[in-house]
Amino acid sequence: MTRKPAKPAVVAFKVEEELAELLNKLPNKSAFIRKAIVAQLGMTCPVCNGKGVVPRGLHDHYLSMLQNFKKKPCAKCGDELPLPREDGDLSDEDHARLEQFFHGGPLYCDACYDQAPACVECGWHIAPEGEAAHHQQAHTHAPEA
Repeated sequence: MTRKPAKPAVVAFKVEEELAELLNKLPNKSAFIRKAIVAQLGMTCPVCNGKGVVPRGLHDHYLSMLQNFKKKPCAKCGDELPLPREDGDLSDEDHARLEQFFHGGPLYCDACYDQAPACVECGWHIAPEGEAAHHQQAHTHAPEA
């Protein structure tokens, strides 16, 4: 029988009684919580599936492909923009503009970003023609009971 690798740390947190009851009904609440945390913090790497390493053959295969996707057009004017691989590669003046893109927002060049007004709910810069779609995608809240 294959044994699962031991997890290196235990994390505990308090929740409301109702949430605890709901979690206790799940077949594997630890897996559910891990997946929920990963989903909230960011997407899993499509190359390594979140493991942090890939076999050399896959690395070499995908490296050339990733080199072809180093640029993306501005969502407003279409100018090609270089994409850093990580937000640590950003200059201070580019940080907010590109962080917006890294978190799922539109990517704008400096000029278009400066011209796009900031959303009053989230602070993202959104061009007027994309405002309705942004609000519907990012700010549609479930009605409160």
